[in-house]
Amino acid sequence: MNVLRVSKWTIAMFVLPCLLIYISLVFVPILVSLYSGLLDWNGIGDSTFLGLKNFQTLLFADPVFWPSVRRTWMFAIFSMAEIPVALGVAILLNRFIKKPNFLVSSYFLPVILSVVIIGQLWKTIYNPAAMGGMLNQVLDMLNLHGWTRSWLTDPKIAMYSLYFVALWQYLGYHTLIQFTGIQNIPADIYEAARIDGAEGLKADWHITFPMNIPIFKISIVLAFIGSLQAFDMVMVMTAGGPAHATDVISTHMYNMSFLSMKYGYGSAIAAFLVGMCLIATVIINAVFNRLERRFS
Repeated sequence: MNVLRVSKWTIAMFVLPCLLIYISLVFVPILVSLYSGLLDWNGIGDSTFLGLKNFQTLLFADPVFWPSVRRTWMFAIFSMAEIPVALGVAILLNRFIKKPNFLVSSYFLPVILSVVIIGQLWKTIYNPAAMGGMLNQVLDMLNLHGWTRSWLTDPKIAMYSLYFVALWQYLGYHTLIQFTGIQNIPADIYEAARIDGAEGLKADWHITFPMNIPIFKISIVLAFIGSLQAFDMVMVMTAGGPAHATDVISTHMYNMSFLSMKYGYGSAIAAFLVGMCLIATVIINAVFNRLERRFS
């Protein structure tokens, strides 16, 4: 077998441009944001160095911040809860549908649509019945008048209404990921398990889930980190209202940076969000590494 020998300098020439682009687009903005978080700056004029004062205000004196952190984590937890559902849908499609590609593609359609379109669609669905809100109209038709709500203006349920929209949009995305992983499991393994008497849920527990753990991990990381960065859906549907009831970390950062013109304070929020994402990724990797060792 011929082995292609390439010098280290040649490899470096190909890797270096991509590495420089990655550093300039990822690490440099993070460092700039960290430094900006130490300033009293409106983003335009002169700045004043404050040290850690922005972070102290953020952690101990901002009445909106910690509730927004809690909602962000709830967003992430709800998003992760759809992964087992997506896995179940993928298993059913793989087992009972002979040509499932069309259905999988159909489930994926909401992911392709613009968040603005989806947000406006669901705002119309959630509207009061007098404004043509489909959900309340259906509840009225079923004589479930007590179930009608102001879905996006009631502080107690507005956030849960957003959670449901996010679950609806990305269920097909995670179904496609899980379905691809299941399709890559050799059929011979299932056949051998069937001969040994392992079928259905038993085969799924001992074969599908263990062999799909790396794919499961990808879905969890994408769902979790994406939810921690949730912004567009919230801004389109509620803009953080009513009365900050649906504010998440990213919308609070936007409001502080661009509406209140506290760019330094908004950068401190951004730095906190980056740190939270990194910690969450490390924890998820540690958990799944342990699961992989257990099922290997």
